[in-house]
Amino acid sequence: MTSLPSHTGVARGDDQIAHAVAHEPGQLRRTLKLRHLVFIGLAYMAPVAVFDLFGIVSAETDGHVPLAYLVVLIAVLFTAFSYSRMVRFFPVAGSAYTYAKEAINPHLGFLVGWAATLDYLLLPMVNAILSAIYMGAVFPDVPFWVWVVLTVAITTVLNLVGVKLSANLNMIFVGIQLVVAVVFVVLTVVNIANGVNGAEFGVRPFFSSDMQMLSITAGAALLALSFLGFDAVSTLAEEAERPTRDIPRAIFIIVTVAGVFFISVSYVMQSLFPDVSVLEDVVGASPEIAKYIGGALFQAVFVGGYMMAVLACGITQQMSAARLLYAMGRDGALPKRLFGAVDPRTGVPVANVLLVALIALTATFVDLDQATAMANFGAFLAFTFVNLSVIFMFFRFLKRRSAGAWLGFVLAPAVGMLINVWLWLSLDPLSKLIGGAWFVLGFVYLLAKTRGFRAPAPDLTGPINVSMYE
Repeated sequence: MTSLPSHTGVARGDDQIAHAVAHEPGQLRRTLKLRHLVFIGLAYMAPVAVFDLFGIVSAETDGHVPLAYLVVLIAVLFTAFSYSRMVRFFPVAGSAYTYAKEAINPHLGFLVGWAATLDYLLLPMVNAILSAIYMGAVFPDVPFWVWVVLTVAITTVLNLVGVKLSANLNMIFVGIQLVVAVVFVVLTVVNIANGVNGAEFGVRPFFSSDMQMLSITAGAALLALSFLGFDAVSTLAEEAERPTRDIPRAIFIIVTVAGVFFISVSYVMQSLFPDVSVLEDVVGASPEIAKYIGGALFQAVFVGGYMMAVLACGITQQMSAARLLYAMGRDGALPKRLFGAVDPRTGVPVANVLLVALIALTATFVDLDQATAMANFGAFLAFTFVNLSVIFMFFRFLKRRSAGAWLGFVLAPAVGMLINVWLWLSLDPLSKLIGGAWFVLGFVYLLAKTRGFRAPAPDLTGPINVSMYE
């Protein structure tokens, strides 16, 4: 991998990248356009996730969920900015692992990738648990494990047939979610306009004289989980037609659209129910509100739309986890014969998809709280090192030292890094304990594989497109 000539633009760079891997067996296929990337990212985040934590965060923030969303949106935009920087240098699969490996140190990159892998590997399991919980509520006589196995089987089959079909299906699933959410918002607005429950529009969801900033930041730390997944599209850089142009665009579109959506939906919900303690079930507040605003029929439609979100999430989460393992296997960080191979006909890393499916099936033995706690650790650690990688890129590869370069490559990512460290510190003790144990396991594996770090590290190839910033 070499730097492109200084006169080469981003679009020309994309053409050269695509040409270099075109028609080569054993390579991921470049079939994804900007719209595919955006819908994959939105599917990964699940727009209806805004309904998951509303009751809990409303109780935590004393009725200021939209403000908490605004705070976390600003925080996530800093990390999104760093991802957009790094993917222009490294339009390849691997995401945070690749960035830390190339920009900082290959051994550290492996550990970042190892930590991030925990997040990627366990999210499909969390998704399968959610599927079983929601379907079990509708069909209580069906055993829990049946829904887990069925969910994992569907997502695995769709991933094995190829990324393009999965991307197109995700566009449909995201569309269904958005329709259900829009109807939810319209019905809520109608109820507020009619003065139901004494509700009215106002600024209180964003500001009140009695709000406590500590509770707002605590709520924001919880809602940060709603944004996890915007980075998933960076793992598809080798399957994007124009990665250096479309991946950064997709990242900002995904974060902005999701942020506006989350703030808007939570605002109307908070306006209708400023105090969620009046609801029977705070944790399950959203289905209760759905029945309140539209009756039992709309509640059924609402739950159906949520199941579309679960299926879309499962497809995308399994896709991203498999490609992260592929990147690590191809570079020799994991056994290459198993993890670094793709099917020459479909371009899919089959063994990785099946491995992620097997891990997801453990959802039959783990409850939701345990699964969520285990999955939280790697995400914030990975985000921290993506921001740090941008700073290292500045000092290692870039020659320009203008005020704008210092702002974009040092100050902004430094702020993003500090924010993610704060979010990481806010995790519960169980998350830190399990995540720390996973990290130590990765360190021991790396120590053994490199014979005490005496073995040569993988070659640092340098960024593809340094010249565009010179």
